[in-house]
Amino acid sequence: MRVVLHLVLLLALVVGPSWRAQASSYVCDGDALVATIDRGAVDAIGIPNSVDGTVPGSFVVLQWRDLKLQLPRTNNAGAPSFSDGKWWWDLGDPEHPGFKLRQGAGRVQVIACDAAVE
Repeated sequence: MRVVLHLVLLLALVVGPSWRAQASSYVCDGDALVATIDRGAVDAIGIPNSVDGTVPGSFVVLQWRDLKLQLPRTNNAGAPSFSDGKWWWDLGDPEHPGFKLRQGAGRVQVIACDAAVE
């Protein structure tokens, strides 16, 4: 019985992460961007605002130009969004996600993004 339990746990560790992460490709300001959303290790039962399967504990990894950003999910209502206070990624329109960079003193750079044609 112990051997079976260990095999099941090992299988969950090997296969589990691939069930959680989902990557999408975009073109942002003329350069390729890959966004990989991971639902994290949070138990989502009963947590409000779990739109599109993202819950507090979820995060997105954005790979764009020479940057690799890991942004935690915000608690904003509505479509999933992710921010570290400087960078912001919003999936209100999955074909044209919001991508912004806060530059201080109330200034924000909006970076145009479009879903990549595959």
